[in-house]
Amino acid sequence: MTSAAKKLLEEALALPSEDREKLVEALADSLEPSEIDLSPAWKTEIERRVEAIERGESRLIPGDEVDARLRAVLDR
Repeated sequence: MTSAAKKLLEEALALPSEDREKLVEALADSLEPSEIDLSPAWKTEIERRVEAIERGESRLIPGDEVDARLRAVLDR
């Protein structure tokens, strides 16, 4: 990491959590999928899952439903 990047990181870490979250999202959105360093095993698994979804073999669950289920389990 360059010194400029380190300085920027220090400044970012001093931001309120909401601003840091938005910054992380913006940075993640700026990366091309090819720029993300995934192992060959993960790439294969992602392709397998996408193909299963496209064939209708996987049931997708909306994020808010997943959150509700997790909260219910964790609140027990």
